[in-house]
Amino acid sequence: MKNLESCNYLRMDLSNKNILVTGAAGFGVGHGVAVALSKMGARVIINARNLEKAQAVANKLPNAMAVAADITNKTQVDAMFATLAKQVGVIHGLVNNAGIGLSKEAHKVTDQEFDNLYNIDVRAVWKLSKLFANQLIENNTEGSIINISSVHASATISKYAIYASAKSAVEGLTKGMAIELGKHNIRVNAVAPGYVHAEQNLELIKTFADDPKLWVERHTRDYQSLPFEIQAEDCGNVVGFLASECSRAITGQVIYVDNGTTAMLYNNSFIEK
Repeated sequence: MKNLESCNYLRMDLSNKNILVTGAAGFGVGHGVAVALSKMGARVIINARNLEKAQAVANKLPNAMAVAADITNKTQVDAMFATLAKQVGVIHGLVNNAGIGLSKEAHKVTDQEFDNLYNIDVRAVWKLSKLFANQLIENNTEGSIINISSVHASATISKYAIYASAKSAVEGLTKGMAIELGKHNIRVNAVAPGYVHAEQNLELIKTFADDPKLWVERHTRDYQSLPFEIQAEDCGNVVGFLASECSRAITGQVIYVDNGTTAMLYNNSFIEK
């Protein structure tokens, strides 16, 4: 099995693209997306609520910049787009990556927890996509929206009902906006990661597994067709493809980056060999 270093990023030329990635100052998928897009030559705009954290990521990437905004705050989001219009001009790509999780049974979730999740994971995706699409239309420019979904929109586990419903909403929004924006040559797709490994994830796994490290090992071996850990940059490579001209005929689609998890009917150990 070839590793990430064998990927030829020169084939995906994004050197003429300004691409905004929300929630990209963390350790997860957003960071991998930013790295992959940068390797493909894009001018990556790192968004986070904290400017210092966003700038720290931008400083590590060539031709990247940082911009602070709470994506649930209309005033801050409007100001961010106004600032970017002045500083970089047209934004060609939007990656709606920012999101939060919730590990709690649906009948125990509070109204506040529900609203908080949907405000970030669904409403903000719509709001940013709306502003992004309108600035493209106003400038008569084509572009691409890539929403980060999850395997939980296809199949989920206990304590993830609300999160799964939010990601299902994201996929519905992806398909609907793809139909509406096609006449403007704006494509809308989604990338749905499976379990993307990072050491920081072990704390979250503790909410549903006694031994997080053993859970990761068993998941990799038993619940994936490809027996290796998915890295954040694997997701970023697919995002880069969807942002590039190579995917010019693809819209309204959800691509699962899950090493085959959602395609499996039974886990590997269930089938006798």
